[in-house]
Amino acid sequence: MWADSCSISGHGLPAKWAPAGGGAPDPDGAEVIPARPLTDTLPVMAESASQPRDNYPSVHIEDTDAELPEHVVNTSLRYTGYRTVAKGGKCLIQSAKDHYLGRLVAVKSLRKELADDEVEQTRFLREARVSAMLQHPNTIPVYDISRDNRGHLFFTMKLVEGQTLREVIDLCRESEFYYIEGYGLDRFVSILIQVGNALDYAHTHGVIHRDIKPANVLMGPYGEVTLLDWGLAKVWSTEDERTPSHDASLLDDDPSLTGSGQLDGTVLYMSPEQIDKRKDIDGRTDVYSLGVVLYEALTLEPMLSGDSFQEICDKARHTVPPLPSQVAPDRGIPADLEELCMQAVAKKREDRFESMHKFVTELRAWRARRVRRT
Repeated sequence: MWADSCSISGHGLPAKWAPAGGGAPDPDGAEVIPARPLTDTLPVMAESASQPRDNYPSVHIEDTDAELPEHVVNTSLRYTGYRTVAKGGKCLIQSAKDHYLGRLVAVKSLRKELADDEVEQTRFLREARVSAMLQHPNTIPVYDISRDNRGHLFFTMKLVEGQTLREVIDLCRESEFYYIEGYGLDRFVSILIQVGNALDYAHTHGVIHRDIKPANVLMGPYGEVTLLDWGLAKVWSTEDERTPSHDASLLDDDPSLTGSGQLDGTVLYMSPEQIDKRKDIDGRTDVYSLGVVLYEALTLEPMLSGDSFQEICDKARHTVPPLPSQVAPDRGIPADLEELCMQAVAKKREDRFESMHKFVTELRAWRARRVRRT
């Protein structure tokens, strides 16, 4: 499902501000807004993520999870003509006409049975604000957040169209030639580079996605690539996150579904430390998940399989997957790209790429070498 969310910490969009620990006046005379020291929030994340390379502040949970003021209610007929676009386990996405700006938008809301759940409301606010605060070409712009006339939260965002990477991989698997027009190996790598760019941006701004999977990557009709659904994002915080409980057996029927409880993420793509619910999780969990997506793009088969949720979790923790070239020997998988993939999905996070930026850099280098060879 689509969606992102976060609220920018800080004071709007200052022209410049000091790095962590800074506060000296800017030489051009712009007011400096000292950044919050990263080590005061989540030290492990701070150590693994570089500082933002733009003029947008880092994202903090104090901002993303703040309650929406009670007076914020949409009592007008700004949005009309609702049509269902998609339904997920938690949320409903509809298209609607925005009469203020004269355009179609996507409207996301919690399903009726969850609309009054306090934990889900907090996560929903976080998703909306994280999406709004992560201003990157490969994320969805958020336009508005409010309540409807029943007091239920909703937010509006860009209405995007296209095919998900899940759909494309499935079509390739069904094809006699293992690919469909416009989606060869080079295109898959280019798509994942753009996803990695969005994640690199998010990591440097204090956000871990935690739900990277083919269904959350959308390719538009004009070459756009969008990373969807920031509903499980982890944001810098000094406190443990509240999560609803759930029975793992609920996911046994389809382990590709996103868990709605304490195991946050989609089990087929989750890192061992994410499965173990480690509190010191960092951006390398997204490196792992993107590596699993790369593995699937190379082989057209899931990296892990099993008859139950628990079996897949055990394999993710302990079983080293076969090389992609062993799974799909007829696909002509380049050895150097396979090596990058296997490093990304290493069981120990210290054996993976040290950051998403490093992983993306290596994928770009592989693409450049391939261009030179051809």
